[in-house]
Amino acid sequence: MAGNGRDQFARAAANIRGMKTILQIEDNHANRLLVERVFEKMPEYRLIQASDGESGVGLALDERPDLILVDMGLPDIDGQTVVTLIRQIPELKNTPVVAITAWPEDKAQEIAARYGCDGCITKPIDIRTFPTQIAQFLYGNP
Repeated sequence: MAGNGRDQFARAAANIRGMKTILQIEDNHANRLLVERVFEKMPEYRLIQASDGESGVGLALDERPDLILVDMGLPDIDGQTVVTLIRQIPELKNTPVVAITAWPEDKAQEIAARYGCDGCITKPIDIRTFPTQIAQFLYGNP
């Protein structure tokens, strides 16, 4: 849980090293594992994960990540509601929120914008372009 000592230590260590924290809210274990494997090769980032919308919003509030990746098809709260809840947290109003979805690219872009996301990444993620996409959402114009 976000409040325990180990998590507080990891957050402090990441801040000291200048690491960016990325929150992934994704219910599918295989999708979470794939993103974990990609981030293992990206030591400049700290990945934290939630498997449902409710815990994702709580983790966002506790951790104040630099980027939030939200699956649009969560089991408890739909992605649109998760994004709406996150956008209501004053400390996170400028945090980029990216929809992760299996929708076709053109539809995904349209719906992500309507939902208040800063962009989208379609599934399955392309592990070759994913690191660049993350950097663009954090540092540049996607």
